[in-house]
This record gives sequence, C-alpha cells and structure tokens, in this order.
Amino acid sequence: QVQLVESGGGLVQAGGSLRLSCAASGRTFSRYAMGWFRQAPGKEREFVATISCGTGITNYADSVKGRFTISRDNAENTVYLQMNTLKPEDTAVYYCALAAGCVRSSSRYNYDYWGQGTQVTVSS
Repeated sequence: QVQLVESGGGLVQAGGSLRLSCAASGRTFSRYAMGWFRQAPGKEREFVATISCGTGITNYADSVKGRFTISRDNAENTVYLQMNTLKPEDTAVYYCALAAGCVRSSSRYNYDYWGQGTQVTVSS
C-alpha cells in the first residue's frame, strides 16, 4: 500500500521561506516521478513542480519558477519542495503525488497516489 505523508507547512510572512517534505512508502520510490500540486479555496488543484526518476529532471509552473525548487532523496524515499520569496498568492494546501511512471508530468491525471496535503499560509 502506497503512502505519501507531507510535512513542513505553516504560517509565514511574505518574503519568507518554507521547506515541504513528502515521505513515500509502499513503492520503489526511485522508479517514479514525483510532483507537487496545490489547491487554494474555491480553486482547482494546480501543478507546482515535478521531478523525474533517474536523472531528476525538473519542471515548474511559471508562477513559481525561480522561487521554488523540487528535489528528491531516493535513499530516504523523500521528495522536497523548497519555497523561497513566498507571496500571499502561494497560500494553499500543498499535495505531493507519485506518478504512474518515471516521466515527469504537469498533469494531475498522470499521478496515481496523493498525500493528505499540508497547509501553507503566507501573510502580507
């Protein structure tokens, strides 16, 4: 049974930083791409960042490019999202997801498993 457990969310002032973690179990983590998505109240869940298996190629939403960094530690079965220069519009519940395969994807439909989410609130 696959489990994804996010941590690291919280309340931060605009301009601050947070680091989200997502610990995975139940699959050979290194064989799968991972992604981060977020959902603000009243909005659709949107893509934030993704990282492939193997060489760890990354891709980001335009809204976070240059501020957020996704990384993975296959030895620890963990994916991270380093978030810098946070803005109030980054406020959302952040979800990590495990993809159906090795290739990174910005589409939520290419992910088979999801964590429970962690709240990030950025005050102005």
